[in-house]
Amino acid sequence: MNKNLLIILIVVGVLVLTGIGFALWSNYNSFQVVDQNENQEITNVPNQNTAQPQVSLPTVLTDSKTSPYISTVVVSGTVNPNGAITTYWYEYGQTSSLGLKTSSYLVGSGYTNFYTPAYITGLLSNTDYYFRLNANNLVGTVNGQIYTFKTNNTPPPSGIAPTINTSQATNIEKTTVNLNGQINPNNSITTYWFEYGTTSNLGIVTSFQTSNNSNSLLNVLASVSGLQPATKYYFRVNAQNQFGTVNGQILNFTTNGPADATAPTVKSNSVTAITSSSAKLNASVNPNGAATTYWYEYSTNSLLSLLSSTLEQSLNGNSSAFNVSVDVKNLTSNTKYYVRIVANNQYGTVRGEIVSFTTKK
Repeated sequence: MNKNLLIILIVVGVLVLTGIGFALWSNYNSFQVVDQNENQEITNVPNQNTAQPQVSLPTVLTDSKTSPYISTVVVSGTVNPNGAITTYWYEYGQTSSLGLKTSSYLVGSGYTNFYTPAYITGLLSNTDYYFRLNANNLVGTVNGQIYTFKTNNTPPPSGIAPTINTSQATNIEKTTVNLNGQINPNNSITTYWFEYGTTSNLGIVTSFQTSNNSNSLLNVLASVSGLQPATKYYFRVNAQNQFGTVNGQILNFTTNGPADATAPTVKSNSVTAITSSSAKLNASVNPNGAATTYWYEYSTNSLLSLLSSTLEQSLNGNSSAFNVSVDVKNLTSNTKYYVRIVANNQYGTVRGEIVSFTTKK
């Protein structure tokens, strides 16, 4: 055979085998279930990516467009909290060194871009000013780009930030709820939204809605879905107009239960009543809402090869942990055994941590 042809065939063979190996490795890893429950192995559970975005510095964007008047100005921008409770404010002054700043406003947390208006007063007429937007969360402070505006002789608008009140949640179901609040736009077009989450840090934001420019109390709501059953949630209403951002008080509600059924939870406990030929195997099993069977696996091999199993026992679909025990006999004296609890329901099979014991002489 031609020497060059032989070399080419060898290279092609290596590439093919490498490709097959990579495919097998990828296939294995794509279905591998990571144990996340203290020494428990869960099988037959869909592989899902539940990773949450990392908390990071807020993202700040100063808007160069302004609405200046004789002694005031409306400035704006956007801030993304990037997962942590965030406040924003503006710095301003007659030089690029700035030196003055507005009050701070709270925009909450989450990963949504928030509009960030502010109404700056007490300015000199026909004067150039520099300004920028700033934001801070637990990770740190970010300063936006500096822009300029010039006041003029136009009389300023009259108005104040909205008045708001968070109201009790209604139509609470297992996975849905109506979040309620009241806002008074105080004669300015007003944007409002709700925040909610499983802690008082909130973190999830509903869509932004716009009210009219009335001067009366308006009832507002947001219908929320995708909640977890039997779970406590916190929420509040927020609103803003050109004169500022306001946050309502935080209230809470609990969704209806029971929680959706899941694979059982198990815990192997110490073996008791050990004799030369018998022992009592102990554990706890939580069916987590679905009819569950359980049994013990035991062996003289630490890898539980050539294992023996007890008879399967049944538990109802409760959501409480049951203490379960089984007596095993015909053991060999003065021998070390390894044992673990196993439980199964329609959502998966779970194996507990392995514990050991030694029979008496």
